[in-house]
Amino acid sequence: MRSNLTPSHGFSISRRRLLGASAAGLGLAVLPALPARAEARAYSLAPGPARVKLLADPKAQAADVWAFSGSVPGPVVRARQGERLSIRLGNGLDRATTLHCHGLRLPNGMDGVPELTQAPVDPGGSFVYEFDLPDAGTYWYHPHTQTSEQVGRGLYGALIVEEKQPPKVDRELVWVMDDWRVDDAGALTGEFNHPHDISHGGRIGNLITVNGAELDDVPVRAGERIRLRLINAANGRVFGLGFEGLDPQVIAIDGHPVAPHAPEGGRVVMGPGQRRDLIVDMAGKPGDRLAVVDDYFERLAYTFATFVHEPGSALRSSPLDAPMALAANPLPEPDLAAAVASDIVIEGGAMGGLRQAMYQGEKLSLMDLWRRHRKVWVLNGVASSGFTEDPMFKLQRGRSYRWRLKNDTAWDHPMHLHGHAFRILTRNGKPAAHRSWSDTVLLHADDEVEIAFVADNPGKWLFHCHVLEHHFGGMGTVVDVA
Repeated sequence: MRSNLTPSHGFSISRRRLLGASAAGLGLAVLPALPARAEARAYSLAPGPARVKLLADPKAQAADVWAFSGSVPGPVVRARQGERLSIRLGNGLDRATTLHCHGLRLPNGMDGVPELTQAPVDPGGSFVYEFDLPDAGTYWYHPHTQTSEQVGRGLYGALIVEEKQPPKVDRELVWVMDDWRVDDAGALTGEFNHPHDISHGGRIGNLITVNGAELDDVPVRAGERIRLRLINAANGRVFGLGFEGLDPQVIAIDGHPVAPHAPEGGRVVMGPGQRRDLIVDMAGKPGDRLAVVDDYFERLAYTFATFVHEPGSALRSSPLDAPMALAANPLPEPDLAAAVASDIVIEGGAMGGLRQAMYQGEKLSLMDLWRRHRKVWVLNGVASSGFTEDPMFKLQRGRSYRWRLKNDTAWDHPMHLHGHAFRILTRNGKPAAHRSWSDTVLLHADDEVEIAFVADNPGKWLFHCHVLEHHFGGMGTVVDVA
């Protein structure tokens, strides 16, 4: 489907379109390769150039993209909680890359951040990522080298860790959501890390895809219970999905179980990098068409997808009588009474009040910071200079920490912490609903959010905005746990 959200630097957008997607686009997993070792579930991923037809229009051309093993998104990596996972990355690009398994609590050397946790994988080279899986949930993978461009060209995929006792459903769908900038012929357009994207809301596209294709009608049976795993792989777009005529129940946030509940405000809001697991009972009658509408930008609302209830008899006449709740993951509970408190203030960007900042130990005006280094975002007055900078936070292993994040900007920021999960405690002075576990928390303009976690995973970890152009523009830092 096409979105009406238009970047303001001259990028034209044609009318919104809703076109069909193949059955493969509805989340079917691929079978893994044979295990490299008896105790490891093994996969191979090969990033490289590919041509993928993003538009369903018969006249549209295939787009030149970068893809894992020839597909966008890449193959679904699937394992079970408690297993060991092995992923061999064989680099078929003409530049260095890495693989970051977003949201997983894994050893520091397996986190895929160049120069911080590993050397980048050069063209023609390979690297094996191998680690245990303590947590079930919905995660995803992507590079962390030239991240905004490599992800923006299609390098990402779903990573599913199945529960030992999953909830009873009739079917599971995995929707990896993205947006692209394309012309009417379907080719990618526009430069990456454009100044407007860095200083505003990131690279926002005009074509929205689910699993690499435009999504329109989703055939279902009346009474069917579906587990819907949602992954926002976009560089900058926030999705806000409302389910007309349906009562979706959120059962996991960023992979971690939460008490089943209706989405706050009636819609599922997800910033870049975030995930949601839903259970949706198809409550329509045979023949009904129930729309999923993205109205995060209310004046630019569009139909994201339509659940089409097939004619004929219903699968069941009343909702499936089975529990939805998931077993908790084995996360360490922070000791709030003893937690070390810190404030993190986000500043910068267009329409912000930032006038000067520190960069590599030098105080610069915002204009010099931009002209000399293409930086315009800061955390606590410091613009990130890369993955090898001195840590802003040095944490003691095993201690609890409580951070208050303040968004003093005009833009959304999904803040992502590597290697850990945190409790969301409060939002704008009020207790957060459900006190959910997350690895990526979305802060809207002027929001203030408190999070808490146990620094139990040793190593140097990234903390950054997952609007990838914001990270490129300085919004990140290193957290050292020792």
